[in-house]
Amino acid sequence: MNARRRFLGQASGLAALGTLGTIAPMSAWAEDKWPNRPIRLVVPYPAGGSSDIIARLISKQLGEALGQPIVVDNRPGANGNIGAAMVAQQGADNHTLLLCDVGALAISPSVYTKLTFSPDKDLKGVAMLAYSPHLLVVHPSVPVNNLKELVALSHKQTLNFAVTAIGSAPHLAGVAVQQATGAAWQYVPYKGGAQAIADTVGGTAQVLMNGMLATLPQVQAGKLKLLAVSKKTRMPLVGQVPTIAEQGVANFESGTWQGVMAPKGMPDAIVARLSSELIRIIRTPEIRAQLAGQGAEVVTMTPAETNKWFVTEEKRWAEVVKSSGVKLDA
Repeated sequence: MNARRRFLGQASGLAALGTLGTIAPMSAWAEDKWPNRPIRLVVPYPAGGSSDIIARLISKQLGEALGQPIVVDNRPGANGNIGAAMVAQQGADNHTLLLCDVGALAISPSVYTKLTFSPDKDLKGVAMLAYSPHLLVVHPSVPVNNLKELVALSHKQTLNFAVTAIGSAPHLAGVAVQQATGAAWQYVPYKGGAQAIADTVGGTAQVLMNGMLATLPQVQAGKLKLLAVSKKTRMPLVGQVPTIAEQGVANFESGTWQGVMAPKGMPDAIVARLSSELIRIIRTPEIRAQLAGQGAEVVTMTPAETNKWFVTEEKRWAEVVKSSGVKLDA
């Protein structure tokens, strides 16, 4: 009888273990099924800008790591807010991501009086990937070689200052320089960095402030003249060019921060996996070298670090926007 009880007890225990054993593999199986279709990587700017360059650099390796193609989807407009809203409204969709200038996204709540989404409530950080300072450049025909000469010229003739969008980080950086130096230029908005660069290269605009990653190739080709860098310290690639801070605007620093965001409803486990893969890929020697060759630094952050950074930037830019008086309807 005792033997029978022991047998039944063992059988019961084995049955329980068997049940647990079937649950665990099924759970793992369900997790392994993600992603089960192509992943859309929304870039809320036109092709050719800093975010687009990075999206296309990482898409192949990310697709190979996840076992599904990564489709880069350019959705420009409203300083990136159209594409960002599209991703934010995906809810619990686990196959749509946003790669953008996260710093610009942090500016939007302060600049736009009406947004169809809330960046901090509808999106969450996946990973920060790279940083590149802004370059202050002019068309080669502009007869100046430094910031002081540019400011003086701005009082003698009309200068069109191309910006990726009103309320964008390059625009507000230009406003900050204008306020600090007394420059007088006319801001001309575009739908993204690529178009702003093209019109400055073409001479329609005379002055441009834009991310180094997208702008440096035009400088190296002699199509734009570089006057200053917006980092606190000089960049090795253009070490002979002084910073804006060195040219009289104390402690000045600005730039573009490329990162990946996801809809708020995306499960933390998927976000963690994406973050791990993205950070691994952006740190690979070939991509790091390619970015460095164009003036971008690999700067990575985890989801938690990205979210914390976003909140800090949102507060910082709110003060800048307040002092500039820039306000737009979305």
